[in-house]
Amino acid sequence: MNIHLTVAYDGTGYAGWQRQDNALAVQQVLEEKISYLLKRPIELKAAGRTDAGVHALNQHVAFTVEDMPIPIEKLPQIINGYLPADIAVQTAELADDSFNPRFAAKYKIYEYKIHNAKTPLPNIRRYSAFVPNDLKLDKMAEAAAFFVGRHDFKAFCATGSVVKDTVRHIFLCRVFLMADNLICIQIKGNGFLYNMVRIIAGTLLYVGLDKIEPADIAGIISSKDRTRAGKTMPPEGLTLVEVGY
Repeated sequence: MNIHLTVAYDGTGYAGWQRQDNALAVQQVLEEKISYLLKRPIELKAAGRTDAGVHALNQHVAFTVEDMPIPIEKLPQIINGYLPADIAVQTAELADDSFNPRFAAKYKIYEYKIHNAKTPLPNIRRYSAFVPNDLKLDKMAEAAAFFVGRHDFKAFCATGSVVKDTVRHIFLCRVFLMADNLICIQIKGNGFLYNMVRIIAGTLLYVGLDKIEPADIAGIISSKDRTRAGKTMPPEGLTLVEVGY
């Protein structure tokens, strides 16, 4: 049986999704608790590897078992009884044997939030990057449109990343204002490079600060030069919002 779960987590206290040798990861906690519950070792496959401090509303994972002693519809409630408060299983369903959350994904949606105010709000500090400088939201929104389409995003990939193909297709990139002076950068794409969303967010921040003009984005993309893009924003502002199948 191939069991498909959707999982939400606050990544603040974890070294990312993937198991680490010397730090606690979300994958380790989930695998240990589900293995204890089912009284057999299980291994989770995930839609993506979120980094340390990054959050998820809908991470998709799957694991295989020969038989399931618990009704699948009751799995979320029962598993959550064993999990810490910062990880929660949202849904559970039986999937096709060939289903792999990573390779079956058609798109992913990430959101990066910037708290743009004169003073910080402690209740949102874990889920946004605080920027007290005045930002030009209209320019950031204009610049975001340049990321849409199929491009080589090498300029927006962390230095030292080992990947053969840096071409990705961005279906949507928009910037809008939410409550509590939160600026949301929402990006939907068929896949993302290492730190790509956080670098795009840093580049849009520079646009908002008038360090980069919106029209410069096209040239930065075509240059494939990481040094021309903005800084890598901190992880706490980033959330994996949705994975589409």
